[in-house]
Amino acid sequence: MTFEKETKARYPKGPAAARGFSLIEVLVAVLVLAIGLLGLAALQSTAMKFTDSAASRTQATVLAYDILERMRANPDGMGSSAYDVDFSDNPTAGTMAETDLTQWKADLADDLPSGNGRIQTTDLGQNLYRVTVDVRWDDQRLANQNGLTDFQFQTEMQL
Repeated sequence: MTFEKETKARYPKGPAAARGFSLIEVLVAVLVLAIGLLGLAALQSTAMKFTDSAASRTQATVLAYDILERMRANPDGMGSSAYDVDFSDNPTAGTMAETDLTQWKADLADDLPSGNGRIQTTDLGQNLYRVTVDVRWDDQRLANQNGLTDFQFQTEMQL
């Protein structure tokens, strides 16, 4: 037997030689497609997580500006530190400042998951005040282990 005949017998040509090769190609293509789809699903999940968090942060900013505008509209209450409130406080409507705080705390609870807030006013003299507004809500998707996210807004106002 010559070398040429031996090679032809060992490596046949035609349909018999390609059997099974196309099946392997299809399996590899399906595997690559599956990995790509899993990556796309993970990307979509992460995008939704960040979108939810951004919406909550935007709402917290709007609510912080809301209470600051209420304070600007009531300079007597701001000057007497009537707007100072802690996370654990639940003000009741009475004075204008108490009504503003009651409404603000209700808005926080309604618009943010487990929303709560704190306000600290510091008198800097010459009718200048530093106001710190802290907003806290439950953002379990992105936050630390306890699930709470804090947003702090600080500004100076002059009466």
